[in-house]
Order: sequence, then C-alpha cells, then structure tokens
Amino acid sequence: MVKNNKNLLIKLILLISIIALISAFFIEYILGHQPCNLCILERIPYFLAIILILLNYKFIEFEKFFILFLTIIFLFGTVLSLYHLGIEQGLIQESLVCDLKSGSNLLSKEEILKQLQEKSVSCKDVTFKMFGLSLTSYNILISILITFSAGKIYFNYDKN
Repeated sequence: MVKNNKNLLIKLILLISIIALISAFFIEYILGHQPCNLCILERIPYFLAIILILLNYKFIEFEKFFILFLTIIFLFGTVLSLYHLGIEQGLIQESLVCDLKSGSNLLSKEEILKQLQEKSVSCKDVTFKMFGLSLTSYNILISILITFSAGKIYFNYDKN
C-alpha cells in the first residue's frame, strides 16, 4: 500500500510538472504575456523534476537519491518563488537577476539601442493573474506541496 502511494505521488509530481510547464508556455506564447527573468528561472525545477522522474524509471536503484534531489530542487523553487513574491509586493528591491540584460556596464551604442527596442518585463510587474493571484503565488503553493510530498516519500522510504 505504501509503495503504491509513493508511485502515485511520483506520477502526480510528474503530471503537475508537465501541466505547469505547458501552462507557462501557453500563457507566454498563446496569450502573449511576457515572463520576467525570475518567472523563467522558476520553470527550472519543473524541467528538472521531469528529467529526474524519467531517470528514476530507468535507474530504479537510485530512487531514494532521486527523491531527495527532487525535494531539494522544489525547496529551492519555493525559496525562489518567495523571493519573487517579495519583489512583486514591494517588500524586496529588484536585484540584478531581474535585469540580466543590462547587468553589464560595458555596452556599445548598438547594444544599448537594441536593448531599448526590446520589451523587457520587470520582476515587480504582474502581467497575468488568475483569481486575483499572480502565477508566482500559485508556484509557491505548488512548490511547497511538492517539497513536502517528496520529503515525506524520502523520510518514509525505508519503512516500505
């Protein structure tokens, strides 16, 4: 019974990761809402989760390691999303991560003109909301749930 719950949770994490990425790309490319740099970085845990879970099915003997790594990845994703929410709410000042394109002071005239023509999105600007919450807020909830679920699987792993 416990093994079935573990396998179900792993499959659920895989499904959630796929849905989260499809939703992000749909909102970006179909609905036309440009993500900021932190929004793009917040996709990385989902990509890594898909890769890890698929590797887990191939190399089942390393399953406990993969689950621990999954927990750490989504813990990092939670912290990153909380940082982003702090910027959105004005509690934290935007950092260089939010403006990676202009992080270098050694720009030529052509590069400066090119950057002025590009439409960049600030990390504090929320361009898309669902039910009054930004996607960062949803990402926090999802990341926390996955962190706790994967952590629970990891800490109960040897009890099977």
